[in-house]
Amino acid sequence: MKLWMPQPLDPFGSIKLKLSILLGVSGATGLVVFWLGVGFVDWKTAISAAIVGLVTLQIFAHGMTKPLREMTAAARRMARGDYSLRVRATSRDEVGELAKAFNHMAADLEAVDERRRQLIANVSHELRTPITALQGMLENLVDGVSEPDPATLKSALAQTERLGRLVGELLDLSKVDAGEVPLKTEEFDLRVFLADALSGASLSNPTVHFVLDDSAAPATIKADPARLHQVFSNLLDNAARHSPAGGTVMVSASRGHNVTVFDVADRGTGIPPSQRDRVFERFFTNSSRGTPGGTDGGTGLGLAIARWVVGLHHGTIAIVDPPDGIGCRVRITLPVLEDPDEHASAAVYRPGNP
Repeated sequence: MKLWMPQPLDPFGSIKLKLSILLGVSGATGLVVFWLGVGFVDWKTAISAAIVGLVTLQIFAHGMTKPLREMTAAARRMARGDYSLRVRATSRDEVGELAKAFNHMAADLEAVDERRRQLIANVSHELRTPITALQGMLENLVDGVSEPDPATLKSALAQTERLGRLVGELLDLSKVDAGEVPLKTEEFDLRVFLADALSGASLSNPTVHFVLDDSAAPATIKADPARLHQVFSNLLDNAARHSPAGGTVMVSASRGHNVTVFDVADRGTGIPPSQRDRVFERFFTNSSRGTPGGTDGGTGLGLAIARWVVGLHHGTIAIVDPPDGIGCRVRITLPVLEDPDEHASAAVYRPGNP
């Protein structure tokens, strides 16, 4: 039960006025006590002291309440979409702490708004490319410029598949932003799982050779097979797109100390060390390996989703140095789950900036 406390100063709209009233009431109370106890009060001196005190209070209160006025102005500008204004936070009291917290909140909101703008711009660009291609093909078919031969239909199908892949990845990212996605873990044969993943990648990328090295892999693994398949599908497709014609993509799996380690390595141009962390950001453009979502057919979301799924499994994913310095190698480390049901209920991943 909360104790109700009177708040008689709430009707006043200025904190400086409230402080003045508080000082006046406190001073008057002190004078009354002094008069009752001593019996003598110099009223002229008392009035002069009260006036000087009120003037001094107004001067100091103006500086004390300045951050509050700045926060009010900044909040109004935020309501209009401007997050650039910051509050001066030099005092060490509660107002200063509030100003620092306000500045931190404003910076976070500005970053979120910038990411939102970039996401809208990038998604618009990604959708426009296949839609424009499809529209051109259909117009040529309707006008009789081209015939509905297998090559034209195959090209149209590729564009629709790209649209479907982008929509699916955007739906997955919406689950990331929602904050919680439960895992459906189960024990399954790891070698069969990897073989199926490579078989699917081979069908989509017939000019690339996929090689599996599972000699040191555990026989079984406990994880969410659907989510894990999503990871390898994205990684293998990304590696194939950046591999030369007739190139090789090597996939290996091994068991470490309470972890399972996967490596996906290609023989492409590789990723500079300065960009290895950023490639897991949404729509990140890596100039050395082409433009995700550009002419290479990617959407720029595959690695972001892979990081999300690995995080759901409480694992890590990173770009590591290839053995001979050629190409790119992605390493996934997953902890060994002893109780899949227990981990499934606790599998919650909230990324910082996928």
